[in-house]
Amino acid sequence: MTGTTTLSLGGLLAALLVLYANLRPWWTSNREMKRLAPFGKGFGAAACAACCPSGLLGWLHNRSGTVANSAGERVGESATGTAQGQSLTGGQLTGLGITGATVVVIAVYAAVLAWKAAAKDDKKRIVGGAFVGSVLCLTAGVAGLLSWLPGALNAAGSAVADAFQGANLL
Repeated sequence: MTGTTTLSLGGLLAALLVLYANLRPWWTSNREMKRLAPFGKGFGAAACAACCPSGLLGWLHNRSGTVANSAGERVGESATGTAQGQSLTGGQLTGLGITGATVVVIAVYAAVLAWKAAAKDDKKRIVGGAFVGSVLCLTAGVAGLLSWLPGALNAAGSAVADAFQGANLL
């Protein structure tokens, strides 16, 4: 897999800049939650994809760290003159099963469809949410906060599979 599972301070800087760019318009307006929905769709899809150990979604998740590190280190060093390459403690969402993987694909597919139907500004917010979600899930803190997610995805997928198999209907 080409990518990184380690985030640098520069990568964190890149994610925080995108996060700020998405939260500032909401904060300076009347703070309607519906204005955060596009960002949340992207973030949620990326968090689900972060549970994938490999495959296309796992590769994209790991690749986001490489992109964030490169961009953030360049911006941080250009702006401040100091190196931004120090690594942060890494985290990983593990334990995704086959039933949970089905739910992940549906969640990511729903986010892609939302992106296709969105207006120009909302498309940027969805992509920004996906970037921030994927990058922050490489940190130990956010991965620890979301450690329940793979189990929840597995349980949801099992419930769907059981429903289609007719389990517990009578």
